[in-house]
Amino acid sequence: MRVRRAGTAAAVLCGALVLASCGPTQHTGSADHTPPVRTAKSAAKLPVPRGKGSTVDDDFNGDGHRDLVLDDLVKAQAHTDDAGIGVVYGGARGLTPGARQLLSPVKQGAATKGQLPAVFEAEATCDLDGDGFTDLVVSTDPPYDGQGQPPVPLQILFGSPSGLTGKAVKLTVPARARAGKDWPDQPVCGDFDGDDAQDLVLHASGSQLTYLRGPFTRKGAPKAATAPVPAPGELPTGPALDVDRDGYDDLIVRTAEGTTTSALVLGGPTGPTRTGALLPAGIDVALGRFGKGRALDAAIGAMGGTALRYDLPTADRGALSSPGSMLDAADFDGDGLSELVSSGSRIKVFRGRTAGLSAAGMVTVEPTAVGTTRVLAVGDFDGDGRADLVARTYQGEKKDTVAVFPGVRKGLVAAEPTVTFSTSAFLSP
Repeated sequence: MRVRRAGTAAAVLCGALVLASCGPTQHTGSADHTPPVRTAKSAAKLPVPRGKGSTVDDDFNGDGHRDLVLDDLVKAQAHTDDAGIGVVYGGARGLTPGARQLLSPVKQGAATKGQLPAVFEAEATCDLDGDGFTDLVVSTDPPYDGQGQPPVPLQILFGSPSGLTGKAVKLTVPARARAGKDWPDQPVCGDFDGDDAQDLVLHASGSQLTYLRGPFTRKGAPKAATAPVPAPGELPTGPALDVDRDGYDDLIVRTAEGTTTSALVLGGPTGPTRTGALLPAGIDVALGRFGKGRALDAAIGAMGGTALRYDLPTADRGALSSPGSMLDAADFDGDGLSELVSSGSRIKVFRGRTAGLSAAGMVTVEPTAVGTTRVLAVGDFDGDGRADLVARTYQGEKKDTVAVFPGVRKGLVAAEPTVTFSTSAFLSP
């Protein structure tokens, strides 16, 4: 799983027309089988499938298939306002870009003092009210005159059988959970107290965190909130994972943006209150089970040419010679060990093995178009038990290509994508 500051390009996921299936896509189980690429045929939208609730990650309509959130959509004209947040819903064969939804501050945002937000950015996803439908936490820009504490900029869009429908509600952050005059932002979801309900951790001020216990009401209020929790840094980052397998989710807290040190903060019966391993300076951190062991490992990305690997929670140092400014981790071949995705000028996937990460068998993911390519998301979108890699190639403000590369037993990631589309599809009615 990727650990990143909330709010950066997600998700984090042909041409300019929306994709319609060109035929069935099947997983045969063959080690190197890659289904045919589904390409755009028309701009016609497809209905969002109705679900009954599930425990699948990022499943806003609860139909048991993972969905994709996209920020920074391409625009009809350069230098115009942000188009909003795009959602592509999943189906039995994976992502189905025809079943898409555009979330905008005008239609979905909650007003503050009569003013609708101009900014609407995806921040975190989890089932905050425990109804079986994933919810989306978004960041907005409420009016603030600089006096006193700023208003809470976070709003929640609740999932439903039809997906993310209806208006957002403002997240309630009780006064006792705030400190100083910083914006309460940088939300990270996780079950930090082990009660099977999703909680939220936010930046408070200084080296303090705001901890909101779930479940949350449909009006955006937490079940409970504590006084700000001392922390080893400024910026909580997700996703949260149970690193030491004690039944409580843990998270990474960075001391600042950019190249900086970070630390593991451990969950417990009272929430994320204990500092674990201290990690060296780097640009990004990813958590995964890169080798055989009970606990997860951390990979720290550095521009100088080395991604450092530390076993947690003891922080025994290992090294992998590869520059990487952005990191992700996921199990692409289904063997129970995580692979490390390192991206910067190129996207590389390093195999997880019993002894740890290895450059042997490293795979390079080739972009589908000329431009700047970045990883949008990693996760099992087609339901075959192996993670897939979603990459996006930017070709300017008005053109891009999103491609889904499925995980395979041999080769880690398929050489060709099974789905390609452009976020310009969200601009069509």
